[in-house]
Amino acid sequence: MKKLALLGLAAATAVSLMAADGAALYKKCAGCHGVKGEKKALGKSAPIGGWDKAKVVEALKGYKAGSRNVYGMGGLMKGQVASYSDEDIDAVAEYISKLK
Repeated sequence: MKKLALLGLAAATAVSLMAADGAALYKKCAGCHGVKGEKKALGKSAPIGGWDKAKVVEALKGYKAGSRNVYGMGGLMKGQVASYSDEDIDAVAEYISKLK
């Protein structure tokens, strides 16, 4: 029984360690959007810091799918989020929503 409990605890720890890190994922965004999401990316977009999480998720999923092209940035943003999983998108959206 103890072995089973330890195995369960180890598995839970491994999953939490592999969870997407929104702050780490955002680092590649900061060059254009600013450390706190305060910049207009390439002088075009609206600042994104503090956006509602659902709005960020919708935007990133749209860019990833190629169905969003706001300010003519669709192609660039599609490349930026192409490798993001749904978990990554959720994590970075959570992080962006808390930027001030």
